[in-house]
Amino acid sequence: MISPSASMSVLAAEGGALSGIEDRIDSVFEPITKVATAVIFFPVNIAGEDRPVVVFWLVLAGIIFTAVFKGVQFRHFGLAVKIARGKFSRKEDPGEITHFQALSSAVSGTVGLGNIAGVGVAVTVGGPGATLWMIVAGLLGMATKFAECTLGVKYREIDADGTVNGGPFRYLPIAFARLGRVPAKFLTGVFAVAIILFGLAGGNMFQANQTFAQAKNVTGGEDGFLASDGAALVFGLVLAGLVAAVILGGVKSIGRVTSKLVPSMGLLYVGACLVVIIANADKVLGAFGEIFGGAFSSSGVAGGFIGVLIVGFQRAAFSNEAGLGSSPIVHSAAKTRRPVSEGFVASLEPFIDTVIVCTMTALTIVIAAPQAWIDGQQTVADGGPTPDGVVVTSGAFESVVSWFPNVLAVAVTLFAFSTLLTWSYYGLKAWTTLFGRSARTEATYKIIFCVFTVIGAVLNFGQVLDFADAMLFLCAFVNLAGVYLLLPVVRAELRSYLAERRAGTLMQAPPEEEPVGLRK
Repeated sequence: MISPSASMSVLAAEGGALSGIEDRIDSVFEPITKVATAVIFFPVNIAGEDRPVVVFWLVLAGIIFTAVFKGVQFRHFGLAVKIARGKFSRKEDPGEITHFQALSSAVSGTVGLGNIAGVGVAVTVGGPGATLWMIVAGLLGMATKFAECTLGVKYREIDADGTVNGGPFRYLPIAFARLGRVPAKFLTGVFAVAIILFGLAGGNMFQANQTFAQAKNVTGGEDGFLASDGAALVFGLVLAGLVAAVILGGVKSIGRVTSKLVPSMGLLYVGACLVVIIANADKVLGAFGEIFGGAFSSSGVAGGFIGVLIVGFQRAAFSNEAGLGSSPIVHSAAKTRRPVSEGFVASLEPFIDTVIVCTMTALTIVIAAPQAWIDGQQTVADGGPTPDGVVVTSGAFESVVSWFPNVLAVAVTLFAFSTLLTWSYYGLKAWTTLFGRSARTEATYKIIFCVFTVIGAVLNFGQVLDFADAMLFLCAFVNLAGVYLLLPVVRAELRSYLAERRAGTLMQAPPEEEPVGLRK
């Protein structure tokens, strides 16, 4: 996931009337943002550093779910891959998109600058050892995704036209029903509002702004043609047009595009990392030594061992969205009769996002840009600002081939575009939860979303984006509370599925009364 507050330094608008508009909006949001971030990212002091409580809430969930389901993400990893490839699927299964399309759509919303800039920050602040703890957090997050996405399918509703409505918007009211009808509706509403706010700001405006900034940077910067007056507006209109062309087709169209875009951008980025790593093959063993050794004995890092562990956990939690409740929205649209099958598929997300992509980034930095993270670490230790993670990563690419930062720019653009598509769908489902589903309400939302894409390319609202970031992590508190209450349901689904697999009956349709999507 791309955290809006991660790369604010590259998003400043340029003077004049636009800057004035930004300043006025930011001044309105500043007091609201301060309150929101103080509550949502409430810090606790650990090893001399303030760390947000939400990180521990997310990691603790991963530990508990891993224990409750007896390491389901490890024991059934191979099964998850088979399901994602359509091994046990039937054409007539209810849903809108295939398992693989659901996986690629969800991954497109998580793989982004968090895997590039975020990892650069983690290695700089926590040293190479933070990489190991990112991997651990990613592995734990696989169990969280398994649980929440199983519930997303279990309680989904399928309209007469085949449109699926699922995810937290359906299972949270059931989870909180014991609190009373009003509290259940209120908490679900809070979740929906938070998703919309982040979708329009962090999942949309920030992506458009970042895409334009990268395009401008690789086409000559302030001396290039994109620095001319009106270029940002034209760029925003073109980008909004591309987004509209995809999202007007609904989740099926998004699934088709991301199923091609995600593997392409993943291979492009990972391939570029491999080029850097292979070019420095003699340093690979030393890099792994730095990662494993630094994970347990980083005396040069603020907070020592505990500091490194927390930095790694924090970057992973902010990257793969496990527990935030966003991914179950798209996974609930998968074509399946057995909810737990999509839980298996969803468990692959943190593995792809954190274990593979984040690790490749970290290795690239540790191997090819050692002086960059060492200097950055010293700067932080001396009380200076945290270096820009994108710059650290870009420097590692440039150390091998001078034009490799252009490859990074292409990857960032693809990451941003795919995130736009996925968050448009998340926001749409939240919108229809609050305002009802009709052709008019859906069209209204899509128009608003595209307008914000244009605005995002032209302007940057720092305080708005930070507020939206806080709203997204508010979702984690609400969503995980609901998942905890429904854990017995997930456990029963898992037992039933594995029993059918042992009996060889997975390809058979389950009894009609088994809830695989309640038809309206």
